Amino acid sequence: MKVKDIFALGLKTGMAADPRGEKGVKKYLAKVKKEYGDLKPSEKEFFDEERLSNPYPDSLIHVDDGKTDVKRVLAGIDISSAEILLASQLNERGKKIDAVISHHPVGKALANLHEVMEMSVQVYEDMGVPIHVAEKIFEERVREVGRGVHPINHFQAIDTAKLLGMNFMSTHTVTDNLVEKFVREFLAKKKVETVGDIVEALLELPEYRYAKKYGAGPKIIAGGPNHKVGRLMVEMTGGTNPSSKVYEQLSNYGISTIVGMHMKDESMQKASEFHMNVIIAGHMASDSLGMNLFMDELEKKGIEVVPCAGLIRVNRTKKAKKQ
Repeated sequence: MKVKDIFALGLKTGMAADPRGEKGVKKYLAKVKKEYGDLKPSEKEFFDEERLSNPYPDSLIHVDDGKTDVKRVLAGIDISSAEILLASQLNERGKKIDAVISHHPVGKALANLHEVMEMSVQVYEDMGVPIHVAEKIFEERVREVGRGVHPINHFQAIDTAKLLGMNFMSTHTVTDNLVEKFVREFLAKKKVETVGDIVEALLELPEYRYAKKYGAGPKIIAGGPNHKVGRLMVEMTGGTNPSSKVYEQLSNYGISTIVGMHMKDESMQKASEFHMNVIIAGHMASDSLGMNLFMDELEKKGIEVVPCAGLIRVNRTKKAKKQ
């Protein structure tokens, strides 16, 4: 597979797991195309045309030589210049790395992180929050995130990859979609009744068991283990944490329990204030689960995965074969 083929596979799997559904994704892309068509010629110079087919601005190819037949990738949660240099060192020591795959975005993908948050508006509307409320809450948070990422040195790792001739991509929302769908369906099958049941169920998954051993596993941060789950929402995609204001609305419209990757203290306090239960599954473990589902697809294609930078590698393909 070429670099572009790997990324295309990631997009395909991520879109299939998108919480908006196929119709929602198509509707979003149609909106982007209309926006592009309405631009003045002088404005089109600054429009990223990849957005016309890629609904996740935080998931992009950063470096692609266009010719490498990828046999082995170095994959991690956070890829910096250090990991790009690691890939180069592995090459020099005879373990050829053909491409590096990061979960968290860098470069333009990081600068555009706030743009992917629009997908959450439809998700929250589907959960019962009125569209005008969801839009207003997320508009404020999108602007906040946009301001937060604006001053960052976005291109440091990419510049290193270019100088070393290393193929490089990020798959942020692509793999967050995968973990959200997986965890949502997993918990539904378990038919969890209490908040404690959710924690026990998550600990059946090897990524969360590993994280628990090292102090970063599933944790109840609002509510108690004997509280009833009620209506459950898995909140693991959409760019980053939503505004803390959304938890009042979710509680008002019947959501009792949230399972997320991570949560700011302000949001935890708001969720608790409105009587919600919150389980934090664990950031690196959740990101690893999403990445692993994609890495398994690559291994099915004959590509070897070398994990690094916080990726807790679990291969479910090999496990399935043994069974």
